[in-house]
Amino acid sequence: MDHQFTLLKYVPGFAELPYHVATALFVVVLLVALTAIARAKLAAAGTNVIPGGKISFLNIFEMIAEGLYSFVESMLGKDAPKYFPLIGSLFLFIFFSNILGLFPGMLPPTQDMNTTLAIGLFVFVYYNWIGIKEAGMDYLNHFLGPVLWIAPLLLVIELISHMVRPFSLALRLSGNMTGDHMVLGVMTDLAPAGLGIPIPFYCLGLMICFIQAFVFTLLTMVYIAMARDSAHH
Repeated sequence: MDHQFTLLKYVPGFAELPYHVATALFVVVLLVALTAIARAKLAAAGTNVIPGGKISFLNIFEMIAEGLYSFVESMLGKDAPKYFPLIGSLFLFIFFSNILGLFPGMLPPTQDMNTTLAIGLFVFVYYNWIGIKEAGMDYLNHFLGPVLWIAPLLLVIELISHMVRPFSLALRLSGNMTGDHMVLGVMTDLAPAGLGIPIPFYCLGLMICFIQAFVFTLLTMVYIAMARDSAHH
């Protein structure tokens, strides 16, 4: 079945793009637009923001930002401000990408292995760069272990462990989103929407979208913390 985001096919250049590329770009544009709107509303409200009596766009954006920051701070401590922009952006991109699969006739870009592997490779390069940045070439010493005579064995084990990480991140996210989309599609086809039967499966799908974004981001922070801490030993 040929899935193509119907709005993007009217944008010059997007119709020729692979589906996962077009939808990933759409998510990026959407997040940039939402961030710009939130910043404009925050600037208009001034520095002394008093929460209103009802839920607003700005309140929701602030709750998401505060929740994400608390999450990052619980893992990375005092370094949270340094890594929060990247970690927060990564979580939101994956979460919003996952959510696209809840719309009829659409596939999430995170279902495609090309997308998830690209994100996984980025995380792989980033956390190793953090380790080298913190400790220079001494960062490579943690691949050898504390004892010289078992260093060759540990080097092989560590290299395999690190090389597998981007692929495990990619497979976990892609596989779970594929399974979630298949289940949702089957149950939606079997149950008429008018009866409200598919609603629980949409709620389950939304929860899976969040959990997968959470797990991917959590593992990313674990890898960053390990690289940072190994640089100080």
